[in-house]
Order: sequence, then structure tokens, then C-alpha cells
Amino acid sequence: MSLTRSISTPNPSSVDALIKAVLAGEHGPLPSESTATSVFWCHHGTRLAGGDTTYLNQYVLVRLGDSFGGCAFEAGEIEPSICRDASGAPLDVLLRDAPRPLRIAALDAYLSRVRPHREAAGAGDAEAVVLPTGTPEVRARARDAAVAGLLETDAGAAVGLIGVVNPLVAAIRERGGRPLPCDFNLKATQWGDPVTDDMHEVLDRADAVVATGMTLGNGSFDVILERCRSRGVPLIVYAQTGSAVARAFLGAGVTALSAEPFPYSQFSAEETVLYRYRAAVAA
Repeated sequence: MSLTRSISTPNPSSVDALIKAVLAGEHGPLPSESTATSVFWCHHGTRLAGGDTTYLNQYVLVRLGDSFGGCAFEAGEIEPSICRDASGAPLDVLLRDAPRPLRIAALDAYLSRVRPHREAAGAGDAEAVVLPTGTPEVRARARDAAVAGLLETDAGAAVGLIGVVNPLVAAIRERGGRPLPCDFNLKATQWGDPVTDDMHEVLDRADAVVATGMTLGNGSFDVILERCRSRGVPLIVYAQTGSAVARAFLGAGVTALSAEPFPYSQFSAEETVLYRYRAAVAA
């Protein structure tokens, strides 16, 4: 199945350039004509069976009509009071003046509303992957196998993993890849592999890069994008954070995308859907 980027808007050079283009109405209706119905804040922890790592995640989320946008952030970066202050704000105000994670969430909500992932799947531009009903471990393995399935590398290829989750490390190994894990908050994988906090070291060595959407929120996405562009290295993004934002870079540095819109898989034991995209390959 060939899944290609068919969105006709110009390829952005950076996240800030994308925000500027959205504010100018280049991707759809002017954001000044829309209101953020709800802004909410979520903090949760997860420890998968058999692991010794507790993942602590914070999200700020924006509801825009019938769409949601989300962005993970570091502890203490945004307080719950943001919900009172930003709910009901014009979307353009959030895109211009809000803290970066809220700007990304607002941008994600806008782009998700302009073109929902379900419509992209219906048009053949994305592949809908159903995550099965089950325990957190079952659903995490299915999700990360779907992400690893976007890798098209030779056996033994060094795969930079920017943002470490243990099931994804395992999924990369199962496909013959050699993970190069990088994370600001972890020191080792479940199997004792050292985890570096220097993404430049990983970006210099990797034959392919898999990066979390959280890089959109912490500002490192543009650096990763440019480094992969300059080296000609495939960049796969697995995104809960900013899934529609990352989609805007398909064919402009992003090779493939696993997009998981809100509500995220960890918040349900029932079937949920993620969407896999692949950039068009030039003939």
C-alpha cells in the first residue's frame, strides 16, 4: 500500500515557519476566527509489567471544535492554572503568545481540524492501525511494533531513538536494527543499555532516526529535522504530541509518521486507532 503526502500547502522549513504560515491563513481559515473551547492539563505515571522504569508524563491539550491537539511537557513547565487562563482564548493569541507547549497543542488542534487523520486515512494518504483491546503491555507492544514497521533499514543499521520507551527499543531490535537510545530523563533501558542525553552524538552516528513528537514541545525538533535533512538520513516520528504538526513535515525532512491523536492509547483499554504515513518517494 503506497501512502503518500498529498497536502498541497508549502513545505515548512521549521516549526516557527509553520506557525507563521498558519497565522497567515496559508493552511486554512485564519486562526483569529477560531476559539480554543477548552484547555486542559493532564499528569499521569506508568510502569509496565516487568519493567523498573516509571514514565511520568504531563500533557497540555486544546479542544478546537471537533478536534483536539496535545503536547507533552517537562514537569513544572506549565501549571494547571493554564486551563483557566487559556480556555476560551482566540486561537491566534495562543499561537503567538502562549508557552511553547501550549502553542504546539494549539497548532496541533488547528491542523487536526483542517484535515483530521481519519479523513487522510479515508483518502488513502494514511493507514489506520487498530491497537487491540488489552492491558497496557499488550497495547504498548502493538503500538511500538507499528512504529518500528515504518523503518526501512538494513539488518544491523544503527537506529537513533530520540525519546526512549522500552517496547520500542525491543521492536527495533526485532526488526534487526541496533538502537542508539537518547533521552533526557533515562539513564539505561530495561535491558541495561546506556542511554545518552546527547542527541548530537546519536544524530551523527545513526543510519536512521526515530524521534518522539515531544521534540516539538522541547524545541529540539528543528535541530533533528535539519540534521537528518543534511545527512540524508530517514527520520521517522512517533507522535502523540503534535501528530498533525509533524505531518506537515512529511516530504520536508520527515520520512514517515506514526500519528496518534488524542485520546491516547494509554488512556483506554479498548480498541483505538493510530495513523501511519509515509512521504512520497521521488521518481
